[in-house]
Amino acid sequence: MVPENAITAPSDVPTIKADATTEERLYMKTIASATIETTGREKLKNEVLGISGSPRINGNSDILLKQILSGVSRENLSATCLNLTNLHFQGCIGCERCRKDKICTGLTDGMSIVYNRIISSRGLALVSPTHNYNITSWTKAFIDRLYCFYNFGNDRPGNWSSRLAGQHRKAVIAAVCEQEDENDMGFTIDAMKRPLQALGYDIVGELAVFRIFDKAKVKGDKDAMQKAYELGTALSRSIKK
Repeated sequence: MVPENAITAPSDVPTIKADATTEERLYMKTIASATIETTGREKLKNEVLGISGSPRINGNSDILLKQILSGVSRENLSATCLNLTNLHFQGCIGCERCRKDKICTGLTDGMSIVYNRIISSRGLALVSPTHNYNITSWTKAFIDRLYCFYNFGNDRPGNWSSRLAGQHRKAVIAAVCEQEDENDMGFTIDAMKRPLQALGYDIVGELAVFRIFDKAKVKGDKDAMQKAYELGTALSRSIKK
């Protein structure tokens, strides 16, 4: 097993809590504004960005994500891990400025800093618990903020394409649910899978974990932990092909 300290938070993505001071928020906005100027200049790399949309830090989703990234690291690819609740950002406001600017300029926040990491990482691992038959609000906000990577035509309904497509990008997704089956999990898997496919990611694999609620209980589910690890190795191997 790869040591947990081999999987780190991105060093270029400062995180900030919701109760941050005015000075901390100003610092984040300053960094984000500077990052927008360089967005898109990063080269695509064989590395994986791991995203957890769970509001419960070090809970089941975080554990599954780190297990996936352990599988990634085992195959000698760089893996970084980010919990969205540590990032001060909000959902898309529909201003449509990104259609012209080709990146989100209507909002300047934590996502502004993450964009370069998304652009440069060939692999993506996305994990969310089920909230009310769906992904969490943090996961939904993250996905909605990827809208800026689309190109749109002027006709209505408009033709569209993704600037992330055709680049051998790969992704895996995982979800964890308290209840017993796919009906109880609802749209959680599809709500991650379909947007990533539209953006141009090939979904290498997916994992749905059931009957898990208590914090960190998934550690005791040997089958789920093994499948998460194998998901990570499959992601790495698909990237290296």
